[in-house]
Amino acid sequence: MSRDGDTDIDIDDSSENVLSEWPRSVDSPGDVRDAASGAAARPADAAETWSIAAPAPEAEEAEPELPEPELPEPELPEPELPEPDPELPEQEVFPLESEPDAEIGNAIAVAPSLEHAAGDLEIPEGYAVLEGVPDGGRRAVGLVVSRFNGNVTSRLLDRALEELEAAGVRRDAITIMVVPGAFELPVAATALAKTRRFACIVALGCVIRGDTPHFDYVASEAASGLQLAALETGVPVSFGLLTLDHVEQAEPRIEKGAEAVRSALEMADVFSHLRAAASR
Repeated sequence: MSRDGDTDIDIDDSSENVLSEWPRSVDSPGDVRDAASGAAARPADAAETWSIAAPAPEAEEAEPELPEPELPEPELPEPELPEPDPELPEQEVFPLESEPDAEIGNAIAVAPSLEHAAGDLEIPEGYAVLEGVPDGGRRAVGLVVSRFNGNVTSRLLDRALEELEAAGVRRDAITIMVVPGAFELPVAATALAKTRRFACIVALGCVIRGDTPHFDYVASEAASGLQLAALETGVPVSFGLLTLDHVEQAEPRIEKGAEAVRSALEMADVFSHLRAAASR
């Protein structure tokens, strides 16, 4: 293909109308002419550019939601409880005490735990044995009682006095010393023991755990102090101090007052046997 005055240029016939087949898009105003004929293809206010239209993306098909399979619940075997041994003695069942819960107002069951194993001490024959009995005849007893937590210590004292009367201790042979709290029990017990007027000393008190470590210090020092009083003076000092987490635990433990009396009288009796055996 050639024109007058121009250099002959060979153009492949298959490419002459390639641009005419492309889609057109308007980009900017102007007089744009057809590349083949030179005639204006669009008005002057609209310009055309050649572009290849991209194919529209195919929509992805959503995967169908499959229902979750229902699995059967596993069957757990029931635990096998051991059969009770008929040779073991039945444990004593204590009544439950109720403890109010300040937050929800419900009751919490509080029961005393078993604190000893049942059974008597067995001593083989052929040995010299010194053993006392809780006999209060012709003996003077000193009682040291804490005023703090008086609702509990008053009942401990009443139970101790009942046990002293049952053991044969006369009222005029009993001296009661009142101290402010459990922390003062050791020094009072030591003072009574040093008079040498009493065969034994019974210390009664109550400490209840609170929000601070105060309980730990008082309970520990009171216990070690009472032991030290007995060691320094040689006079039996029994431990009748209740150490509680809650005041409701005091009710099933009031009997500790009587137990402290029996322990003190038994120790006083065995000491008298020891002195008698040593003097022979």
